[in-house]
Amino acid sequence: MKFGIIILTFIIASLILPTSNLNAQSFVKKYWNTLLNDSTELSQPQLLIYPTIAYAPETTWEIGLSSLYVYYAKRDTTNRLSEINGFTFFTLENQYGLWFDNAIYSDQDRWFFLGRVRLQSFPLFYNGIGINTPKEYTARVDANQIIIKERVLKKVKKNLFLGLELDYQSLSAVDFVVAEPNNQDFSLPLGNKGSNNLGVGLGLVLDNRHNVLNVRKGFFSEVALLHSNPAWGSSFNFTSILSDTRIYRPVGKNNVFAAQLLGQFNFGDVPFNQLAQMGGDSMMRGYYFGRYRDNNQLAAQVEFRFLPIPFKFTDRIGAAVFAGTGTVFNKVNNLDVSNLTVTAGAGLRFLLFPKKDIWTRLDYAFTREGTGFYLIIGESF
Repeated sequence: MKFGIIILTFIIASLILPTSNLNAQSFVKKYWNTLLNDSTELSQPQLLIYPTIAYAPETTWEIGLSSLYVYYAKRDTTNRLSEINGFTFFTLENQYGLWFDNAIYSDQDRWFFLGRVRLQSFPLFYNGIGINTPKEYTARVDANQIIIKERVLKKVKKNLFLGLELDYQSLSAVDFVVAEPNNQDFSLPLGNKGSNNLGVGLGLVLDNRHNVLNVRKGFFSEVALLHSNPAWGSSFNFTSILSDTRIYRPVGKNNVFAAQLLGQFNFGDVPFNQLAQMGGDSMMRGYYFGRYRDNNQLAAQVEFRFLPIPFKFTDRIGAAVFAGTGTVFNKVNNLDVSNLTVTAGAGLRFLLFPKKDIWTRLDYAFTREGTGFYLIIGESF
C-alpha cells in the first residue's frame, strides 16, 4: 500500500536556527514567526507557502512546494471563508505533478465554485477490480494524468446551490508494469490504452458551512449526475451519480463530532481509472487511493475532534480520533455488507491561523493491510 510521510521542512528549518544571533534570523524564520503570531486582521487575506518532503514506495523521495490562500469576499467576514490550495512536486523517479483545490464563495454566496485540478505524471497501483482483490498490487500503471473537476453553482435560496458540474479526465502514455509477468490470471482492464472523458451534468448542493477547512457546526450535502458520451469527444459512454453528505455538531465548548456518508454509482462502459475508488487522505484513510475499485462505492466515517485540547501552556494543540468503513461492488444488487472493510486512527492538530480557525492535521490510520500517515492543512472532510 502507499505510505506517505509529509514533513514541513519550513517549520524544521525555523526551529533549528539559533535565536541568539540576529544574523541567523533568516527570512524563513521571520516568516514562520509571523504566521505563528497571526497578527493580521481577521478580514485580511492570508497566504502560506512552504516546502514539503514526502516518501512513497511508488515514487521514492518527493520534493514539493505547497501554498494556501484564504480570504473573505470583499473582506467581509460575514461572507464564507474561501480557500485555494496549490501543490507542486517532483520525485527522484522523474515524476511530477501540479495540484489545485478550490472552494470559492462570491459576495453573499451568490456563486459557489468548488473543484480540483490534477496534472501529473504519477504511478497508479492497480490491484484489480472488486473488494476481494489481493493485498499486493498486480500492476503499477505509469501514465500522464489530467483531472479537472469543477462545480459552478448559483444560489437558488439560502444555503441551496444548483448548477453545472464538469469532470474531465485524461489518461495518456499508459504502461501497465505487471508485478508477475507470468501471471495467467491477469487481464488488462477497460481503458488500459488510455482515454479522454468529459462528464457533463448537474449538481445540487445544500451547504451552510462557514469555514470549509474546519467546520465546527454545519451541514453539507451534494447530489450530482454526470454523463460522458462520445458525442462530445469522450472515449467511453457512461453515467455517474455522486452523493456526499456531511454533518458537523459541536460538543461542549471546543469539541466537534463530524460524520460523512459517501456514495458513487457508475453505469455503462467505465474505464478503470474512473471507477469508484476507495482510499486516500480524506475517506478510508490508511488505504492508498484506488486500493479498491469497482462500479459502485459506499463508505462512511465519523470523527471526534478536540480543538483545542485544554492545555495550560497553549491553546494551539488539538487532536482527533476517527473510524471509517466502506466497500465497492459491481452492481447495486450485489452489495454485501459482509465485505465491508474498516479503518481507524488518531491524529494531532496544530492551530495555524488562530483568527480564521484553520488547523494543520497529522493523522495516523490503521487498516487490516497496514498503516497510513498524513500531514495536511485542513480537516479531511
